[in-house]
Amino acid sequence: MTQEYTCIETYRPVDGVGAIRLNRPNVLNALSLQTMIELVQAFEAFDADPDVRCIVLHGNERAFAAGADITEMSDATAVTMLQRDQFARWERIRQTKTPVIAAVSGFALGGGCELAMLCDMIVASDTAQFGQPEINIGVMPGAGGTQRLTRAVGKALAMEIVLTGRTIDARRAMEAGLVNRVVPAAVYLEEAFALASEIAGKAPIATRLAKESVLKAFSTTLEGGLEFERKNFYLLFATEDQKEGMDAFVNKRKAEWKGH
Repeated sequence: MTQEYTCIETYRPVDGVGAIRLNRPNVLNALSLQTMIELVQAFEAFDADPDVRCIVLHGNERAFAAGADITEMSDATAVTMLQRDQFARWERIRQTKTPVIAAVSGFALGGGCELAMLCDMIVASDTAQFGQPEINIGVMPGAGGTQRLTRAVGKALAMEIVLTGRTIDARRAMEAGLVNRVVPAAVYLEEAFALASEIAGKAPIATRLAKESVLKAFSTTLEGGLEFERKNFYLLFATEDQKEGMDAFVNKRKAEWKGH
């Protein structure tokens, strides 16, 4: 049964790829509570679908997402924010096992920048602008901006972005290690879908465990990460795809992945 959404749209642009489009263009795709609820539903549905092996999240050419919906927070208290526990939804998105690509054009600010960083890779158009302007309204990033941005671009640049509220363009973001590539706005979605299709064409269990292992590097020591990587490597030898992949290599043919 097809899920009906009001703030987002989902579709399948190519085989193996699920796409989620933020669809609140009148407010530059501001991330309302309802938007986050729908995003969780969409990510979890795609993650549970064996035919979806990579996910692309995008907005439109003008904005990926210009931030949180401030109208929902302006009158909040510390207690109501705590009770709302809105960041629990971000954690559920973070737990997506399928590789996720953010295709970013235009504004990716505040929560929009944090949402892009929650993804595994970022393909940016040459019009993309990244920033954490929360300091300009008397608060600070709360959905991972101080943590993921620092890990991506380093302390000095992260401090400048967070403490001044200034943005950086796509080229600077790529130079700093925040995005994978920068392409013309006219083809940014096409480029993201091409990358997603390439990933979707690999052995699905291997890509999930490889993603898991890369992310582990940010939450453990080198020794702990190497142990985690090694166990995932050994685990893949219990899959049919490992046998298929190595047999295909030895016999110089194309592997046919089953996801088993």
